[in-house]
Amino acid sequence: MKIKTTSSLLLFPTLLLAGCRATTPSPTETKAIDWTKHHLTIGGKKDINPEKPTADNIADGKDLFTSYCMVCHGLDGQNTGVPFATVVSPPIPSLASADVQAYTDGQLKWIIENGISPSGMPPSKGDFSTREIWHMVLYIRHLPKTGSLGTPAIYAGAAK
Repeated sequence: MKIKTTSSLLLFPTLLLAGCRATTPSPTETKAIDWTKHHLTIGGKKDINPEKPTADNIADGKDLFTSYCMVCHGLDGQNTGVPFATVVSPPIPSLASADVQAYTDGQLKWIIENGISPSGMPPSKGDFSTREIWHMVLYIRHLPKTGSLGTPAIYAGAAK
């Protein structure tokens, strides 16, 4: 009887650990996660960007983006030349994707400031002023053609 009890005690943690494997979410899980982010967990939905999309403001946003965000999102915001963008879990989204572009400007600002845990998107609160973050949002709304800016220099030898 003691062997049976010990076996049962060992079986339960084994089953729990087997259920802890990271797997790609199903399409239904992905839709549920996306809906939750867009409607519940990402703040700033009603915040309006006070900065106008002028050439200077977009260029400033591009420069700021290049100083911080390009390591994961590439120079063009579409992961060009980022060797790990599709192999991390969750994958790094293209900022030109319909899902990302569906966020309001206020939500994009909120994401840049606060990050998205546990996705790997770090918060940048304190690294940039509010005005600078709004300029990055403008750049995200006016991304260049995929691949048009090339590979970030730090990956020039790694990307294929």
